[in-house]
Amino acid sequence: MPSRPLSELIAKLAPEAAGALLLPEQPREVGQFNVFNVADLMLANRDRPPMTFDRRAFYKISLIRGRSRIEYADQVVEVDAGALWFASSRVPYRWLPHDQNQTGHFCIFTDEFLLPAKGRVMLEDLPFYQPGAHPVVSVTDAEFAAIEAIFQKMEQEISSDYAYKYDLLRAYLLEMIHYVQKLQPIQPATAVHSALARLAAQFADLLERQFPLESPQQRLRLRTATDYAAQLAVHVNHLNRVLKETTGHTTTALISSRVAQEAKILLKQTSWNISEIADSLGFADVAHFCNFFKRQTGLTPGDFRG
Repeated sequence: MPSRPLSELIAKLAPEAAGALLLPEQPREVGQFNVFNVADLMLANRDRPPMTFDRRAFYKISLIRGRSRIEYADQVVEVDAGALWFASSRVPYRWLPHDQNQTGHFCIFTDEFLLPAKGRVMLEDLPFYQPGAHPVVSVTDAEFAAIEAIFQKMEQEISSDYAYKYDLLRAYLLEMIHYVQKLQPIQPATAVHSALARLAAQFADLLERQFPLESPQQRLRLRTATDYAAQLAVHVNHLNRVLKETTGHTTTALISSRVAQEAKILLKQTSWNISEIADSLGFADVAHFCNFFKRQTGLTPGDFRG
């Protein structure tokens, strides 16, 4: 499931407008950024087939209103009113409108676009990009209007000839991220709890960086609690105590849960056979994988794939 470049998505979403939206003059060193109006793209693509379920090599923030379904990883969210949705390259997703009455905006950008702001904001540290987070957030009418106003400033600025427009667009993007962040603030922690949380966050990041698996030839590099403890330069018992205290789960349970999640994605969204999936996920043979998967989900891989 290779990631798709930004130019391919733009061409897929609105082929006849791709030339106007691609911004060929955009300097390579600032990364890539673009912003779209949902209603315009719905009109341009009303006769095109549904969006495919895939990973894409960029971040996406969508403000949508209308009846639709969002599918990400193995989750499904039905949207009936206003919602904000955060997507990244780590998790495959697709958006399926139930009708043509869709409004809103979305922006897509690469990690490099925020590099000048990395000292101030790390996307993967924000709650909605954490492993296991729910990246679809319901918004009130007032919140929808406030976020829409930021998108409208982006849409106006991206077509301007202002010499520093990419800096301004970056500022608008950060304004929106911080606006949403304030809707779900994190309570300050004590120094001790911060140290524990830091180790837990390092573990979560290390675990998540093992994914996605892009081909049957790719293998999980870290598979056991001991593997992760060695990478984090801590004793495996200490890592287990910290994770148990901060998450309520053991190291092995967290690893198993994430491996099972990836197995579900591969079973549903790829044509790999079960042996290839088992091998990529680090199982000695198919039988071990099938037993593991049934313990995690209650189903055999074959039954889950349907």
